[in-house]
Amino acid sequence: MAINVGDKLPSVTLQYMHEKGVSNIDSDKIFSGKKVLLFALPGAFTPTCSATHLPGYVVKADDFFAKGVDKIVCLSVNDAFVMAAWGENQNVEDRVMMVADGSAYFTQAIGLDIDRGKRGMGIRSRRYAMVVNDGVVEVLNLEEPDKFEVSDADTMLGCL
Repeated sequence: MAINVGDKLPSVTLQYMHEKGVSNIDSDKIFSGKKVLLFALPGAFTPTCSATHLPGYVVKADDFFAKGVDKIVCLSVNDAFVMAAWGENQNVEDRVMMVADGSAYFTQAIGLDIDRGKRGMGIRSRRYAMVVNDGVVEVLNLEEPDKFEVSDADTMLGCL
Protein backbone atom coordinates (compact mmCIF):
# COMPACT_ATOMS: atom_id res chain seq x y z
CA MET A 1 0.00 0.00 0.00
CA ALA A 2 1.35 3.41 -0.97
CA ILE A 3 2.15 6.07 1.59
CA ASN A 4 -0.35 8.90 1.97
CA VAL A 5 -0.48 12.44 3.30
CA GLY A 6 -0.47 12.27 7.10
CA ASP A 7 1.59 9.05 7.22
CA LYS A 8 4.94 8.84 8.98
CA LEU A 9 7.86 7.73 6.83
CA PRO A 10 9.41 4.39 7.76
CA SER A 11 12.84 4.04 9.32
CA VAL A 12 15.12 2.56 6.65
CA THR A 13 18.87 2.64 6.09
CA LEU A 14 19.91 4.60 3.00
CA GLN A 15 23.33 5.61 1.68
CA TYR A 16 25.00 8.80 0.56
CA MET A 17 28.49 9.84 -0.48
CA HIS A 18 30.54 12.42 1.39
CA GLU A 19 34.19 13.45 1.41
CA LYS A 20 35.26 10.30 3.33
CA GLY A 21 33.29 7.82 1.20
CA VAL A 22 29.93 6.08 1.35
CA SER A 23 27.99 6.26 4.60
CA ASN A 24 24.79 4.70 5.80
CA ILE A 25 22.15 7.05 7.12
CA ASP A 26 18.85 6.17 8.73
CA SER A 27 15.91 7.89 7.08
CA ASP A 28 14.85 9.11 10.55
CA LYS A 29 18.04 11.17 10.70
CA ILE A 30 17.21 12.81 7.38
CA PHE A 31 13.62 13.71 8.29
CA SER A 32 13.35 14.08 12.08
CA GLY A 33 12.90 17.63 13.29
CA LYS A 34 13.19 19.10 9.79
CA LYS A 35 11.05 20.22 6.88
CA VAL A 36 12.36 18.25 3.92
CA LEU A 37 11.49 18.35 0.25
CA LEU A 38 12.03 14.79 -0.99
CA PHE A 39 11.81 14.00 -4.66
CA ALA A 40 12.40 10.60 -6.19
CA LEU A 41 12.86 9.47 -9.72
CA PRO A 42 13.41 6.31 -11.76
CA GLY A 43 17.15 6.63 -12.26
CA ALA A 44 20.26 8.73 -12.30
CA PHE A 45 21.45 9.85 -15.73
CA THR A 46 18.09 9.01 -17.35
CA PRO A 47 16.70 11.59 -19.82
CA THR A 48 13.88 13.39 -17.94
CA CYS A 49 15.63 13.01 -14.60
CA SER A 50 18.82 14.63 -15.91
CA ALA A 51 17.32 17.19 -18.25
CA THR A 52 14.62 18.68 -16.03
CA HIS A 53 13.75 16.94 -12.75
CA LEU A 54 17.01 17.25 -10.78
CA PRO A 55 18.15 20.50 -12.46
CA GLY A 56 14.91 22.23 -11.48
CA TYR A 57 15.58 21.60 -7.80
CA VAL A 58 19.22 22.64 -8.08
CA VAL A 59 18.28 25.95 -9.71
CA LYS A 60 15.39 26.65 -7.31
CA ALA A 61 17.12 25.45 -4.10
CA ASP A 62 17.38 28.93 -2.59
CA ASP A 63 13.67 29.48 -3.23
CA PHE A 64 12.85 26.33 -1.27
CA PHE A 65 15.13 27.34 1.59
CA ALA A 66 13.51 30.80 1.67
CA LYS A 67 10.11 29.09 2.08
CA GLY A 68 11.29 27.18 5.16
CA VAL A 69 12.61 23.95 3.67
CA ASP A 70 15.61 22.77 5.68
CA LYS A 71 16.84 20.16 3.22
CA ILE A 72 16.21 19.01 -0.35
CA VAL A 73 16.74 15.29 -0.93
CA CYS A 74 16.93 13.47 -4.26
CA LEU A 75 16.37 9.72 -3.94
CA SER A 76 16.79 7.03 -6.55
CA VAL A 77 17.16 3.26 -6.64
CA ASN A 78 20.83 3.53 -7.58
CA ASP A 79 23.98 3.03 -5.54
CA ALA A 80 25.73 5.85 -3.69
CA PHE A 81 28.58 5.97 -6.21
CA VAL A 82 26.17 6.56 -9.09
CA MET A 83 24.22 9.16 -7.13
CA ALA A 84 27.43 11.00 -6.23
CA ALA A 85 28.67 10.95 -9.83
CA TRP A 86 25.31 12.19 -11.06
CA GLY A 87 25.29 14.97 -8.46
CA GLU A 88 28.76 16.03 -9.56
CA ASN A 89 27.70 15.91 -13.22
CA GLN A 90 24.69 18.09 -12.41
CA ASN A 91 26.66 20.58 -10.24
CA VAL A 92 24.45 19.86 -7.23
CA GLU A 93 27.10 20.87 -4.66
CA ASP A 94 25.39 21.26 -1.25
CA ARG A 95 21.98 22.32 -2.58
CA VAL A 96 20.54 18.80 -2.87
CA MET A 97 21.42 15.71 -0.84
CA MET A 98 21.86 12.80 -3.25
CA VAL A 99 20.55 9.70 -1.48
CA ALA A 100 20.85 6.12 -2.71
CA ASP A 101 18.18 3.51 -2.08
CA GLY A 102 20.23 0.84 -3.82
CA SER A 103 18.11 -2.15 -2.81
CA ALA A 104 14.82 -0.23 -2.97
CA TYR A 105 14.06 -0.91 0.72
CA PHE A 106 12.76 2.61 1.38
CA THR A 107 10.95 2.78 -1.95
CA GLN A 108 9.21 -0.54 -1.34
CA ALA A 109 8.45 0.34 2.30
CA ILE A 110 6.47 3.38 1.15
CA GLY A 111 4.82 1.45 -1.69
CA LEU A 112 6.14 3.64 -4.49
CA ASP A 113 8.18 1.05 -6.36
CA ILE A 114 7.63 0.15 -9.99
CA ASP A 115 8.91 -2.82 -11.96
CA ARG A 116 10.93 -1.55 -14.91
CA GLY A 117 12.33 -5.00 -15.72
CA LYS A 118 10.99 -4.94 -19.27
CA ARG A 119 13.08 -1.80 -19.82
CA GLY A 120 16.18 -3.44 -18.33
CA MET A 121 16.09 -1.32 -15.18
CA GLY A 122 14.64 -3.74 -12.58
CA ILE A 123 12.76 -2.40 -9.57
CA ARG A 124 12.82 1.39 -9.48
CA SER A 125 11.08 4.27 -7.74
CA ARG A 126 8.03 5.92 -9.17
CA ARG A 127 8.51 9.61 -9.85
CA TYR A 128 7.19 11.75 -7.02
CA ALA A 129 7.88 14.71 -4.75
CA MET A 130 6.77 15.20 -1.18
CA VAL A 131 7.05 17.71 1.61
CA VAL A 132 7.90 15.94 4.85
CA ASN A 133 7.64 17.73 8.19
CA ASP A 134 9.34 15.94 11.10
CA GLY A 135 8.96 12.61 9.33
CA VAL A 136 5.28 13.05 8.40
CA VAL A 137 4.14 13.49 4.79
CA GLU A 138 2.39 16.85 4.34
CA VAL A 139 2.25 16.96 0.54
CA LEU A 140 2.59 14.08 -1.93
CA ASN A 141 2.65 14.65 -5.66
CA LEU A 142 2.83 11.27 -7.35
CA GLU A 143 3.31 11.04 -11.08
CA GLU A 144 1.49 8.58 -13.28
CA PRO A 145 3.99 6.21 -14.95
CA ASP A 146 5.97 7.90 -17.74
CA LYS A 147 4.64 11.37 -16.82
CA PHE A 148 6.39 14.44 -15.44
CA GLU A 149 3.70 16.95 -14.54
CA VAL A 150 3.32 17.34 -10.74
CA SER A 151 6.69 16.55 -9.13
CA ASP A 152 8.74 19.35 -10.68
CA ALA A 153 10.35 22.14 -8.66
CA ASP A 154 7.90 24.87 -9.72
CA THR A 155 4.85 22.82 -8.78
CA MET A 156 6.35 21.91 -5.41
CA LEU A 157 7.23 25.54 -4.70
CA GLY A 158 3.57 26.32 -5.18
CA CYS A 159 2.68 23.73 -2.54
CA LEU A 160 4.68 25.48 0.19
